[in-house]
Amino acid sequence: MPTCTRCSYAAAWHEFPSRRRCGMVTIAQCQRLQSAWCAALATATGGKTFSTHGSTWVWLPARKELMMMFPERVSAYAVRPALAEGMRLGASSARVWLNSAVNATELGAVGFSPSWQPWWMAAPVSAVVRSDDDAAVLTTDVPDYSGPLEQELRVVRSQPRQAWHAVTRDRDSGMLSGAAYSFYPSGVDGLDRLGGIHHLEVLPDHQRRGLATALLSATARAAGDAGATNLAVNATPQGFEFLSRRGFTLIGRGRTYALHL
Repeated sequence: MPTCTRCSYAAAWHEFPSRRRCGMVTIAQCQRLQSAWCAALATATGGKTFSTHGSTWVWLPARKELMMMFPERVSAYAVRPALAEGMRLGASSARVWLNSAVNATELGAVGFSPSWQPWWMAAPVSAVVRSDDDAAVLTTDVPDYSGPLEQELRVVRSQPRQAWHAVTRDRDSGMLSGAAYSFYPSGVDGLDRLGGIHHLEVLPDHQRRGLATALLSATARAAGDAGATNLAVNATPQGFEFLSRRGFTLIGRGRTYALHL
């Protein structure tokens, strides 16, 4: 099952400038949405958001991961105190999310290495929602979950009007076959009715059966009912073709950097 930073059908903006638009969605909005989602996960799981030297960090205790969210500039001087705080908290890894315009040279000085490349994609809710999404069920309780997955599910119970989780199950065995979240935060400046799809994943033995489409539709419908008119997804290159067929357009690629502590 998925993690906060990457999902099977979804990612940042290497080639496209920050003002590039896909319809009414900008990369800057996608960055705000990703930051809000990770902050919501942190709050739901006993983590926190804090700032050092003008940079925002999110501590995700369920994953033991510390994340720096889209700094306007990067300096080793600013990063080191946050890493020290992360180690005090028990972090086993750190990740930096970057816009392509930011110089990342100094991250190497503190041990970070280039990691996976996210692709941001966006679509209108109306293009994603389908009538045949009955295979996916919205739920706040998944007995199959344990560890980080169980802890992160608290986000839908703590924010029932902003976060939703859907699952699919094998018809014969009843075993979990796929899952996804959607998120439509309130009170975040500049999002302009933008929701997000997060952690969309279908287990390998159950793929190519329409389950990802059902999960995408069900979670999009929940965000749309709450007021979202557009959706953003943080995608891997492998998910580009699938999402393109479901109404999403690539608006840019970006970078992440990772460090094992």
